[in-house]
Amino acid sequence: MVVTKDTIVGDIIMADEGVAPILMSAGLHCLGCALASGETIEEACQVHSMDCDALIDDLNNYFQSIG
Repeated sequence: MVVTKDTIVGDIIMADEGVAPILMSAGLHCLGCALASGETIEEACQVHSMDCDALIDDLNNYFQSIG
């Protein structure tokens, strides 16, 4: 999986639940909330005042590491 700013948070979690610690350590603690299923990673980062590019890099590094 390749994560972009338009990738839905719920899709990222469904692709591999191993991303949960990455998302939680970045500040996205509401992984089970209803908005997560339809919210893009960019929208989530804006709401939580997070560095979207850094989180995307971390997520893509994770997915690359697992093949």
